[in-house]
Parts: sequence; structure tokens; C-alpha cells
Amino acid sequence: MGKGLSSVQERINRLRAGFVDQLPERIAQARGSVETLKRRPDDPGAREELHRFFHGIKGTGRSFGLKELGVVAAQGEAWVTRHDAGEDAMSPEAWLEQLEEYLNLLSSMAGEIGNTQRQTLPPALECQCPVAGESDEDGLERRGRVVYVCDDDKLMLDQLSMQLRCFGFKAVTFVDTRSLRNAVMNHPPDAVIMDIMFPSGHDAGTEAVFALQQEIGREIPTIFLSSRTDFSARLDAVRAGGDAYFLKPARTLELVSSLDELTTPRQTDPFRILVVDDEPEIGAYHALILEGAGMVTRCLHDPGRILEELREFRSDLVLMDMYMPACNGRDLARLIRQIPDYVGLPIVFLSGETDRKKQDSAMRIGAEGFLTKPVQPADLITAVAVRAERMRTLRSLMTRDSLTGLFNHTTTSQLLDNAIASAQRTDATLCFSMIDIDHFKLVNDTHGHPMGDQVIMALSRVLQQRLRNSDVVGRYGGEEFAVILQDVSLERAARLIDDLRLDFGKLVFQSAQGSFSCTFSAGVASLTQHSCLETLREAADRALYLAKHHGRNRVEVD
Repeated sequence: MGKGLSSVQERINRLRAGFVDQLPERIAQARGSVETLKRRPDDPGAREELHRFFHGIKGTGRSFGLKELGVVAAQGEAWVTRHDAGEDAMSPEAWLEQLEEYLNLLSSMAGEIGNTQRQTLPPALECQCPVAGESDEDGLERRGRVVYVCDDDKLMLDQLSMQLRCFGFKAVTFVDTRSLRNAVMNHPPDAVIMDIMFPSGHDAGTEAVFALQQEIGREIPTIFLSSRTDFSARLDAVRAGGDAYFLKPARTLELVSSLDELTTPRQTDPFRILVVDDEPEIGAYHALILEGAGMVTRCLHDPGRILEELREFRSDLVLMDMYMPACNGRDLARLIRQIPDYVGLPIVFLSGETDRKKQDSAMRIGAEGFLTKPVQPADLITAVAVRAERMRTLRSLMTRDSLTGLFNHTTTSQLLDNAIASAQRTDATLCFSMIDIDHFKLVNDTHGHPMGDQVIMALSRVLQQRLRNSDVVGRYGGEEFAVILQDVSLERAARLIDDLRLDFGKLVFQSAQGSFSCTFSAGVASLTQHSCLETLREAADRALYLAKHHGRNRVEVD
């Protein structure tokens, strides 16, 4: 058993022991409800408390592997439900006597379990909780990725390496396969871009890569770049371990996109799951299962705090019990759905309820699913992950620009507002920049709108690749972009944007009408001079206008 799984299992065992320790007290409280019903047979509160008691013991007991306990609790729950529905004609005394019998059985079983509660969980529960692999917190930064480029065409080599550097790659060039091989053996790169035809042979590139992969015993991400269009060349490239194949002259943006896919570690934020259950042990148990799969969870035992928790925790999904004090799951879900921000938030019910009509009723209020306790850990993880992933996708579609994948205008404004509030709370520095591509209409008119889209995507990639992860890049609309720079002075921010301007101007685009380059103008403003969103945005816009007025292809500050 792996270290992560052992840790989770130990915590589950502790939760199980805590549940067993509390059983005598909970059974005593249930006996108190029975005594209340002896005095007041129609007391609705006592009946509801008994139903919740049996229901909770049933679900929690089964989830912790205490099957016999769960069976007796299920019988007690059915007994309460049937009598409430008028299905039993026996006297109130006989009905209460049977309830006491169920409580006596539970009490006896709780005593036996308590004597052996240090035992491990049954094997059926031990091995089915997948544990996520450890994340690589020291993963490569995008701008630190090293790419070896090998081609005997020195002019093409210099041009390609220069453009790769503009996108933040560290490009090292070689004009022959032997030099490349020696460099790889000493310092393996993150990726290789390789020509196929060399003076030593029409297949020298693929042969060299194949031999190199064999020699080092592992594959290095490789992109072949060649003027050969024949099937044989492509097949040899695949057999040599090539991950992509581009014809010369390749579009730099497409080449960079392929490099991104091959060299960027996929680091997605873990799903955030809010677990709502009035049973602390079972809520913690399900949270542990999800945490073992790499998710972040928060447990809520008081439904009255649901709105505060949703605001603070920003959950991707709510996992909710059906029966809780003060309100049931259906009512709580309807309450959540009345808040515009949470209309699309996935809600999954997790309950011991087996009545199909009640399950369907719960689904009709807009729940995403209904899981019956006890649920197998793997089934729980799958059900939650699929729905949380769908929520992430929908959120992305609503907050991202469809062409570039950058934040859209509305989301960028919201993030700027949040960044300003945070900077003012912590007395930190913050700068905001507006960027506009120069003479963009001329690009569309001369080279076509598809080529204009290529220019927009190229600038978006330059900004994404070169700025820090803490910075925010958005597309404000058309050819206009916005950048939020945190913890930098106005002078430093202006220099950083100006460096990006210089590198963007070095990119060469290819169209049917020929090669061309583009530039951009930018305005930068600081929160220290402009203390709110509107004035900061207006200041950056004024600085951008000034840059345009002074001849374009420059950065101005306000």
C-alpha cells in the first residue's frame, strides 16, 4: 500500500472510531425522542428526529463497513416511515415497542463494535480509494524551456531561433547532427526541432534522432521540420519518435503551439468540492476519499451557512446529504438555485434514500446526480470529477475569449477589481496596461482576416509566455489587450511591456501576399496614482492614446 493511501486509511479508521464512540450518546438521544412520543404520540419534532437518527446511522454505518449496523438502522428508518405514512394498523404502544427493540439492537451492536474498534476497515473499503500522484511543484517555468534546433540552413536557423526566443524559449542552434548529439548527451533539452535533409543524406535527421533516442534510452519530444512532403519522410519521422511534422516554411505560431503541448507540464487546479452533511464523520469520510483523489474539500455541517461557504470557498461542486436539521436537501438546493451566480453550480445528492420517487423529486430541482449510500470510493470520485470537470469547462467558456483563450473583457474587469481590492488591503503595488496592435485594419485588408487572427493569437502567446503566472492577461476586444501586473513599480512595468513590444515586432508572419511584421502601442498606469478601477483604467487608456498620438510602436505612462 502506498504512503498516500496508508495516510488516508489511517484517517478513515480514526473517523470510524469516532463514529463508534459517539453511538451510545446518539442512541440515548433517540431513546429520548421515543419517551417524548410516549407522552405526545403526535409530536412531529420527535418523529423527525427519529427518522434522521436511523437514516444517518444507516448511511454512515454502511459507508464505514459496518453492514449489520446499517441493516438494523435501515429497518428502523423503514419502520418510522411506514407508520408515518399510515401503512401500519398497530397501536402506538406496539409501534413504540418495536422502535425500542431496534434501539436495543443498535446499542448491543455498538458495544460489540466498540470493543474491537481498533481493527482495520474491511478489505472491501481498504483498497478502492485511488490516490492522486504527487504534483511536481518544481515544474519548469514556461520561459525556462530549452529547445535545440538543428538545421544546416544557417539563415533559417537564426531566424527561427530568434522568433522562438521572442516566445520565451531558450533556443540553442546546431548546423550538424553530430554537434546536436554531443549537446544532448551532456545536457538534454526539453525538446528538439530537427531538419531531415542534411549534406550527409536525405534521411540524416530522422536517422540521427532514432539513434539518439536509442542511445539515451528515453524519448525527447521532437518536432521534424522539412521541405520533404513525401509519405516516406513522414513515416520515418514517426518511427524515429517524432511528435510533430511541419513543412518549411513553418508558421511560427503553429510551431510554438506544438512546442507548448510537448513541453508544458499540465498543472490544473484541483477540483474544489463543498461537502454538506450534518453527520460530521460521514462528511469527513467522503471528503477524505475525494482528497485522496487530489481534490480540495471543505465540510459544512450547518446548512444555514451555505451561502457564506459558497462565497468563500468558490466550489466546483456541492456534495449534499438529503436529510439535515432545519432543512432538507431539496429545499437547500432550491435555495442555492435562486442565486444567479449558482444557477449552474453542480449539486450531487449523497444519501441513504432508496425511494425512487423521492430521488426523482430531488433531481427535478436541478441536481446533477443522486448517489445512494454507501457509495464505493471509486464511484464517488468518478461521479464528482466528471461533473466538476463539466463545470470548469462551462466556466471557461463564459470567462474566456474563444480565439485566444485569454480572459474576456468582463472577466478581466472583474479580476482587475479584485486585484485592486487586494492591493489596497495589503498596501501592495499594482499596474495596469492597455495594449493595441498598430494598423491592424491594414493587416486585415491586405492579408485577410484569418491572417489577422494569427497576429492576435501570436501577441496573446507572447504575453502569456513571457509574463509571470501571477499576472493577468485579457483580451479587451478586437486587437486590444489588457495586462494586470502585480507587485511591480510603474517604471518596471513600463520596461517589461516595452521589452515585449520589441520582441513582438521581431515576429515574421507569412501570407499569400508575402512576409510582414506587426507592432503594438501600450499605455501603463499605476494604482499609486489612481486609486480605483475606473480612474486606473482611464489613465492606462489615456497613456495608450498618447502612444498612438506620438507615432505608435511605443509605451507611454500616465
